[in-house]
Formats: sequence, C-alpha cells, structure tokens
Amino acid sequence: MTASPRVVIIGAGIVGTNLADELSSRGWNNITVVEQGPLELAGGSTSHAPGLVFQNNGSKTMTEFATYTVNKLLSLTKDGQSCFNQVGGLELATTPERLADLKRKMGVMTSWGVESRIIDADECEKIYPLLNTGKLTGGREVLGGLLIPTDGLALAARAVQLLIERTRERGVNYLGYTTVTGIAREGGKVTGVETSTGVVPADIVVSCAGFWGRELGKMVGLEVPLLPLAHQYVVTTPLPELEGVNELPKGASKPILRYQDKDLYYREWGDSIGIGSYAHRPMPVDMSALPEVPADEMSDHRMPSRLDFTLEDFLPAWEDTRDLLPALRNADIQDGFNGIFSFTPDGGPLIGEHPDLTGFFVAEAVWVTHSSGVAKAVAELLVEGRSRTDLHGTELTRFEKVQTSDSYVSETSQQNFVEIYDVLHPLQPRKSPRDLRVSPFNVRQKELGAFFLESAGWERPHWFEANRPLLEELPEEWRAPEREEWANMFHSPISAAEAWKTRTAVGLYDMTPLKRLQVVGPGAEALLHRLSTGNITKKPGAVTYCLLLEHDGGIRSDVTVARLEQEKFQLGVNSNVDFDYLRVEARKQSEADPAQWAHVTDITGSTCCIGLWGPLAREVIGKLSSDDLSNDGLRYFRTKEISVGGIPVSAWRLSYVGELGWELYTTAEYGLKLWDLLFEAGQEFGIVAGGRGAFNSMRLEKGYRLWGTDMTSEHHPYESGLGFSIAKDKTGFVGAESLAERKEQPATRVLRCLTVDYGTSVVLGKEPVYVGGEAVGYVTSAAYGFTVHKPIAYAWLPASVGIGDAVEIEYFGKRVAATVSAEPLVDPGMERIRG
Repeated sequence: MTASPRVVIIGAGIVGTNLADELSSRGWNNITVVEQGPLELAGGSTSHAPGLVFQNNGSKTMTEFATYTVNKLLSLTKDGQSCFNQVGGLELATTPERLADLKRKMGVMTSWGVESRIIDADECEKIYPLLNTGKLTGGREVLGGLLIPTDGLALAARAVQLLIERTRERGVNYLGYTTVTGIAREGGKVTGVETSTGVVPADIVVSCAGFWGRELGKMVGLEVPLLPLAHQYVVTTPLPELEGVNELPKGASKPILRYQDKDLYYREWGDSIGIGSYAHRPMPVDMSALPEVPADEMSDHRMPSRLDFTLEDFLPAWEDTRDLLPALRNADIQDGFNGIFSFTPDGGPLIGEHPDLTGFFVAEAVWVTHSSGVAKAVAELLVEGRSRTDLHGTELTRFEKVQTSDSYVSETSQQNFVEIYDVLHPLQPRKSPRDLRVSPFNVRQKELGAFFLESAGWERPHWFEANRPLLEELPEEWRAPEREEWANMFHSPISAAEAWKTRTAVGLYDMTPLKRLQVVGPGAEALLHRLSTGNITKKPGAVTYCLLLEHDGGIRSDVTVARLEQEKFQLGVNSNVDFDYLRVEARKQSEADPAQWAHVTDITGSTCCIGLWGPLAREVIGKLSSDDLSNDGLRYFRTKEISVGGIPVSAWRLSYVGELGWELYTTAEYGLKLWDLLFEAGQEFGIVAGGRGAFNSMRLEKGYRLWGTDMTSEHHPYESGLGFSIAKDKTGFVGAESLAERKEQPATRVLRCLTVDYGTSVVLGKEPVYVGGEAVGYVTSAAYGFTVHKPIAYAWLPASVGIGDAVEIEYFGKRVAATVSAEPLVDPGMERIRG
C-alpha cells in the first residue's frame, strides 16, 4: 500500500474523530490524532453537547452538512444501536410573525431537499403532550409549528468512541493526554506538531480544537476569528409524566423542541427534560481563566468546557419553561452548567488552509449538528483538492482583516448569540459595529439621506431619501405595486425612481466596496492566464470578464481583469478569499521560477470607484473631460487613463446595470472631489445618486449573475449561462480539462430567468420552484424589475424546463405562478450599453 501524507489531527472530539474516519475510509493510512484530555472524555464542547441536530438552515451548505451528519450517525452502530435518535424536530410559533417565518423556512427546507411540514397547535400537542397550547404569559399561545421528521439527537460521546474504535482498526494512531505546545515548520510548510511528549512528524496538520482553535492559530500567526461563549444548559428532576416512557436513561422518544420566541430548546433526557437557553446575557470566556482539570480527574461534571452554573441568569428562562411545559411546575433543576461553544462573526464554521503556511488547515467553530458533514468536506479538500459541498460561506479567509480583530470578533459573535433565534430578514444589517468602512463619498451620501445596509464592513447605500420627490414625477409604467410586509422590509419605492432616472437620464453609483486587486510583475500575465478562463493576454487597455475555476470545473469566482500596462493588471474580485487564492498562487509561481515573480496587492482601501451610467452619461462627463469617450475613443470593455476635472481617472467602459457609461477609478484622496464634480455637472441632465435597490433590479433585468448567490463552486459555466466567459480555444487553465468534458455532456440543470405572472408577488431568494406540482429547483436572486414592470427571479431548474414553461414559486406557504422567460429581459441586442 502506498503511504499517504502524514496527517496530524489536533482534537479528538466529534470533528477530529469524524475527520480521521473520513480520511481513513478514503485510503489514507498515516494519521495521528492528538488530544490533550483523555480519549474517553476529552473535555471539550463535544463532551457536554446536548446533541440536537436541526437541519433547518438558510444556508444550503450548512443544511448539507447537517443532513450528512444525520445519515452518518444513523449508520454508525454497535450492538444494534446507532449514534442517532431520529425523534424529529419541532419548532414552535407563539406569534404570527414566527408562524410566517416557519412557513418561509419550510420553503427553504424544500429547496434544500429536506422534508418538513407546518402543523397546527392541536397536532403540536399530540406530538408533544407536555405542551401548554392554551394561553401563555403575555397573551401568547402556540399557533403551530414546523415539523422536520428526520431531525433528532446525536449521541456525540458514543459516536466519538465508536469512531475511535473503527479508525484504530484502520491504523489511526491516537495520543491522549498529550498537549500541543507548538507547530514545527520549515520553508513555509508544516513539518510536525510539537507536544508535551515530543514532536509528531506531519505533512498536514488539521486543527479541530474547537474553542481552543484561536489559541492554536496564534502558534502559527493565524487569526482564527472565533469567540468562546458560555451557553446555559440544565436537566430537571424526573417527571412522573415521563416515567418509563424512554428506554434509555438519557434517551428520548418525542421530538426535540425549539421555543425560539423565548430563545429556548428542549429534549427529553430519560424521565427528565434537558433545557438549553440563549435567553441570557452573552458570556465571553476568558481562556486564561478556564478551570484546570487534571486529565485523570475529568468526569461528566468536571471538565474544562463546563463552567459553574449562574442560576440568576437562568431564572427568567425557567419561568418561561414552566409556562410552556406546565408539568415542570412541580420539578426542580437537578443539574445545570454553563457550557462553552464557539461563535464566529457570521455564525458559520471556519474551514480551510492557512494562506501563509502550507499544510496547516483548520476546521473550527463546528457544532455537533454539522460535524460529520464538515469532516467529509475537509477530507475531500485534502484528498481530492476541493470539497464537493460549496464552502464559500465557510472559508477560513472569508473575513477582511478588520473582521478578525479581537474587538470585532467579540462584538459580532456576541451579537450572533443574542440573535440566534431571532426572525431575521435576508437583508437585515448588523446594528454594530457600523461605519467601519466607508467610501470617500460617504459624507455626501449621508447629506442625500442614504439608507445604508452593510456588507463586509462596508456601508452601502440602498436608496437616497433626497430622491423621494421624484416619486411625484414617476411615470405610471415605472410605478411598482405595493409589497407585502416582509418583502417591503429594507425596501423603498424610491428605488423605482432611481432606476427610472438611470435608464432615462443618468445615475451615480458608489462601487467602492467592490474588492480591487493589483497584480504586477513579469509573471503577472502567466499567473492570470493560468488561473482564469479568459484571454487576458491582450494589449494594455483590454478589460476581460472571466472566471476562476476549481480543478473539476466548478466556479470558484468571477473576476474582471483590466490590463493597465504590460506587467500591471487590476482585478475586480468578490471577496478576501479571492485575494488569498491569487496571493498564494503568485507566491508558489514565484518560488517555482523567480524570473516569473508576481505580486498581488489589495488596493481597495486606497482607491475608490464611481459607476456613471445612463443614456446621458456622455453629456455629463463631457462637461468635465476633453478625452475622447466616444465609441471609437473608448470601446466597450476597454479602459484608458483620462482626466475628469483635472483628476486622474482610470475609465473602464462597462456597466453592471446595462446602460452606457463607465466605472471610474481614482485614488481615495480624489474621491470626494470626483463625486462633487460629476454630481454638479449632471444636474442639468437629471442625475441621481442611485442605491443598491435600483442597482440589483437593473442587473437582474440584464441577466448579470452574482457569484455566491446565483452560482458557486457546485456549478459549472455552461449550466450557469456563462459559457461565453471561456476564451475560445484556450487550454491549460485551472479546470480546463474537466470543463472540456462537461461541455460535451448535456446539462441536467440550468440557471433560468423567471418572471412572476401577476406582477405583485416579490420573492426574495431560496424559495422552492415547482413544476407539475413537484419541487424541482430553487430561487437564487430575486428583485422587482422596474423597467419590465414585473418581479424577476433566477432559479436553478432541470434542463428539461424550457422558455415559456409555467412554474410555481412557493412563498410563505403559497404558490405563486411564474413563467420561464428568455434573457436578458432588457436590451437583449446590447444597443443601450454599447451606446
């Protein structure tokens, strides 16, 4: 047997042991798992986790992780007993808002292929007889619930022991009672793990250390943005109503229960009830003050991750519990503790390789719910080079530098703890921290009454109150119908006026938050040519829209590449993940051939960008620039350096809203002056500052895809409608071989444009799409098309569903009729954008 790479996994909890199992099942045979505690009871989050596995999640990736976890733990058996008790899961609604949200969640679960249904209060009581379905304190009552039959309880500790047993048979080596003291490395690569008992040689190290992950990251200069927080859990004294009901001492037969209106969840624990609460204040954990528990003294009630119970924090939850479950009015708290879990700034796990230390990977902030799924994804990443589950929302490097600071991680993670069960709108911005990253135009945007949403720390105007008077002038054909309450959140009819003015006059858009990279050096062309699907070898002045692919042809990202000079390129990319990918690839290329060095720099903060678009854009810029910006002077998808009112500007002839105009780039110190000059020059032409509401509507009318929403690594270019981005006859780029094979195979699914028939229902994304009464796909992007006067939705559908076919979109439990439409809906001949 060929020896596989030497792998050391740090942490023998539910993630680490699952990873050992996933790797060894794929034939890797040189694996060591290092654990600081006893293998029988490691003392981390796994050791005290209540084991609830809810598949319900707005993220397709997270749902896939949970579903895989359910199936794997069901199959992990010994003596006829599996490691998963599939009792189902029930989420309760005690307010109309929550019930509506459960209907929305049911739609999302249908989109992701998980069975669920809405049940009324009577059925809730039949399924869970302990419920009080009468009047609750404050006049609430159980209105219904969302039942997911395949949810249940993971027997995490048992699973860990069975995984250790199974993987040991495959040759996995386990080192208990072994503390990691450092990571050995040489030449930018890991070489081993330094421990209290010596160095364990390694080619690959994976940190599965849970809430200790941030400390391990510090050993290798890596910011791991997670915060350990204490979460309260109690077990009640036995209830007569449960006596003899459950076979096992800690078993259950009724569904796990979530009372999200009060931030509580419940599970049967033999003849008692286990209660978890998020209703208390956030309790950040000082890692230096963790209780020191000698490994030989570890027990179920004494471990580093189990902190002293603070009864005063739990008392309000206890009263709400007795209100919901009256049988507990005669019970007491038998056991309680504050258990440590990991939270991150966006609530997602952290998966990926250290960008500056080859071979060091992390799989942190992973709960039992997603443990097996995450382990599978990491194993695929190591063995095959990429995960078959899209990881863009879980990438270790997805956060900007400022988002990995201790203060940001602490504040946002605590906010996520507080909001974990809240009904949150898809556009819901965080309340704090705000004004963290602002463009040079921010002061003017505030003067114009901008309503800001936030993304990656950036303040992004969604509409401008200064444009409200335009609603009185708005032609009838541009007026959008009234929206229902949910779709109306974070929306203003002003967006219609901004779209109208952009389509008929001229609009000014802040494009600064688009991440910008500069790639320079003699190897810059070779680097970008190798990594992208486009022909970027054209002469300076060319702009190319293209893709970055995975080796299997999946879409890693889409990018815009401008060749400014022979050895100087500027890129528009999607996130910090792209920056680190290009930076690492440039480093590898430079090491392989020093003569082909290339340097990648993030220039976002030192530059800014204005989108000047609309049929009168030339008239506006013509008042400020003598440069030739005619079709002959600057053709579509070309760039050149110009002067605008004396300000040096790089003008790119392209438009994400489908109108004549340019992206105008300059350095940050000139930004405010450039905005003022353009805005003043545009007054006689009816210029408006436009926000993201109008912008998103117009980009969907043009059929422009949004990476991470419309397509991800699980999709390839041809089924995504992006085959045009593959340069003709180009070979040798990353993913080329796999892509050539896919091109020859008929697509089984296609990204389609849908228009809602009745013109009043505005869906928001992730809703299931039905054909002939069967759910066959799901919505990606959606917006009201102000130009076409109807709602638009893009959706993944079977390739057999063609143009003109009737479909239905499920929105809050109701079916909305829609039609598959030819795209783009606006200017299919490109006459407007080409001017």
